[in-house]
Amino acid sequence: MNQPKKYAKQMATHQRSREAILGGAKRVIAEVGSYESNLMNIAARAEISRATIYNHFADREEMMVAVVESEINRLTEVAQNADGHQAALFTLSREISTDPALAKMVETDHDDIVKLITVSNHPLWIAVHRNLADTFGANENNVGLILRWLLAQFTSPLTESQSREQAQKLASLL
Repeated sequence: MNQPKKYAKQMATHQRSREAILGGAKRVIAEVGSYESNLMNIAARAEISRATIYNHFADREEMMVAVVESEINRLTEVAQNADGHQAALFTLSREISTDPALAKMVETDHDDIVKLITVSNHPLWIAVHRNLADTFGANENNVGLILRWLLAQFTSPLTESQSREQAQKLASLL
């Protein structure tokens, strides 16, 4: 096998392992919360060894940051692929309001939820802000409004009809 193909195959395997780890972490968080999650359970859900986790992440905290970053990227892609602002807002609302990992964290991990919903100058928050602005072409005030609306759903999830109605109203302001 020539070097470029071998390298591409290694990168694909590396990416699949990383995705499995992040998916396993999210499933464990949905079951027990982030405080009770541990690398042994995450490795079992991801169907990989703990050593593989350490090949990707220095520690549990770095892995958890990667989980959040992965979710930000996933939600951004979902919103950008929606058919218009209203559909994007509705889809984001449903994703947040029905996320089992967030629901479990609200129940068990108050400190982590506070960290997640506290806007800061952390690079992840800068990415969220930029992604919302890119997705909605919104000005600073509208991005702040969208962000606050979405963050409120972490602790007070909306029903499907509430998501639809509020997304429609919010989209009309954009």
